[in-house]
Amino acid sequence: MSQLIRIGMDTSKKVFQLHGVDADERVVLSRKLSRHQMIRFFTNLAPTVIGIEACGASHHWARTLGALGHEVRLMAPQLVKPYVRRSKNDAADAEALCEAMSRPTMRFVPVKTVEQQAALMLVGMRERLIGRRTQLANSIRGYAAEFGVTAPAGLSRVAPFLQKIASEETLPPLARDLFAQMAEGGQDIERAQIYAKRLCAHLWVDSMRR
Repeated sequence: MSQLIRIGMDTSKKVFQLHGVDADERVVLSRKLSRHQMIRFFTNLAPTVIGIEACGASHHWARTLGALGHEVRLMAPQLVKPYVRRSKNDAADAEALCEAMSRPTMRFVPVKTVEQQAALMLVGMRERLIGRRTQLANSIRGYAAEFGVTAPAGLSRVAPFLQKIASEETLPPLARDLFAQMAEGGQDIERAQIYAKRLCAHLWVDSMRR
C-alpha cells in the first residue's frame, strides 16, 4: 500500500468506513471495519490525518485517535455535504470527508476535552429539566381546567395551587391523587433543576478564574 496522507472516516455505532488517498491523490484505502478492527488498524498505522464528521461520539474518536498519534480534523456535516459525489452511503460519505478536509478553505471543529463534554452535558440536562417543568405546569393547568378549576399563571404559582387543590372536595378522589403525583414529580424536577443550576454557576466561576 502506498503511503497514506489522508483518510476520511464515516463513523457509526458498529461499522466504520475508511477512504484513504496517497500523495498523488490516488485511492489506496477503501475498507469497512468493526469498532475493534478500526482501533487495531489505526494503532498499527503510521501517524496520518483523519477527517471525521462532527456528530455523535466524534469528539471521543478524535481524542482516541489523537492519543495514537494521528491528527484528527472534525468537520460540520453541512460543510461536507457538497463533496458527496454519488448516492449517500457510508463509502460515499467517507470519500466526501477525505475530499473536504483537503480544501484550504475548510473550517474545522475544535476537538472537545472530556471536561468540556461534561459541561455540555450539564447544560443539556438543565435545558431538558426546564422543558419538563414547563410541560408539567401546562398539563396541570389543562387537567384542572377540565374540572372547572383555573390555575394561576406563572411557574412559581403551580406548587401553591397543587397544595390548594389537594383538598378540593369537588374533585373526585382519583383526580386528587393524580394531581398529588404530579406535585411529587414537579418537586423532583425542581430539585434536579436547582442542582443543575448550582453546577452551572460553579462551572462559570471556575472558567472566570482561569
